[in-house]
Amino acid sequence: MTQTLAETPLHGWHASHGGRMVEFGGWSMPVQYSSILKEHQATRTAVGLFDISHMGRLRLEGSGAAPFLDSLLTRSIVDLPLGSIRYGLLANDEGGTIDDVLVYHLEDQRGPFYMVVCNASNREKVVRWLENHLLDNTGIPLKDETYGSAMIAVQGPLALETIAPLVDDDPSGMQYYTGRCGRIGNTFGQWSRTGYTGEDGWELVVPAASAAEVWEQLVLRSRQSGGTTVGLAARDVLRLEAAMPLYGHELSESISGVQAGLGFAMNLEDRSFPGRDALLQQKNDKTLPRRVGLICTGKRVPREGYAIAKGSERVGKITSGTFSPTLEKPIAMGYVAPSAAVVGNDLMIDVRGRMEVARVAPLPFYRRSVT
Repeated sequence: MTQTLAETPLHGWHASHGGRMVEFGGWSMPVQYSSILKEHQATRTAVGLFDISHMGRLRLEGSGAAPFLDSLLTRSIVDLPLGSIRYGLLANDEGGTIDDVLVYHLEDQRGPFYMVVCNASNREKVVRWLENHLLDNTGIPLKDETYGSAMIAVQGPLALETIAPLVDDDPSGMQYYTGRCGRIGNTFGQWSRTGYTGEDGWELVVPAASAAEVWEQLVLRSRQSGGTTVGLAARDVLRLEAAMPLYGHELSESISGVQAGLGFAMNLEDRSFPGRDALLQQKNDKTLPRRVGLICTGKRVPREGYAIAKGSERVGKITSGTFSPTLEKPIAMGYVAPSAAVVGNDLMIDVRGRMEVARVAPLPFYRRSVT
């Protein structure tokens, strides 16, 4: 039986402009347009445009929305100021990760609201999770706005000058992880200083009917400064260089935020939420595998699932691996026993039957310079 893939409002543009379309999280998405290297370098040096409309966008309103979300997320939401955004996790009772999400607290022409942005492959699961808990919190409307809107990421050192003419409020003074609502081009939407590439940048949400027009304006402006449209493949390389976890790889229902080193996204004291006790216990467990970064000394690229060894002992496995254009070396993230998770340790990766040396490196692999 052939699966019918969902299509973003920009699907037609991608297909007619050289986008190689693949299945991702139940959606038909562009994996690349030209070359992965070109798209990567454009984002690092100029600006890259990403269609991220496949990400789930769930809107909650009303005075009970903040305490409701606070009761479910690993990170406090009740004190989230208007115009701010926080990264947090939804955990199961064992501490595993249902999804990692961004929570926005914004106000538009309809009034103040909270928006939960979740991963495409987890959207239905997250909606069910929220709805099941809403049974005890009537009066909090939950609306899935994913299909009625588009989400566009504008990332890179020239992202600001790319979006500034389109929005009606100067974005240059915005802090990271803040957002605003207002006019974008000829429509209304929201923009936030957020991203998944390690670069400065913004993410815009606009009505689906206006997406193509806004996208075309961004494409025109980006090309004037050496930018380009970017597919999933280069996005994965960018996020891996920036050591950002990807759900299904560095996070899952059996991998917790504690193991992933996401302590900043967990407020465990004086709060109650699903998984809190398990996470607190894991925090004090010195035996759990930990996420590490690995830089290979050879040229062979490690991939997900490859075994990691220390001497003759298997100590873990790779969760993500790629060739880093920035470091000009293969890099990877994986989970290893705590005794092996020491920066500077030389470990071995079984790359298709041949052991390759890889050194445990501090994360992230890439950190942009801030001027």
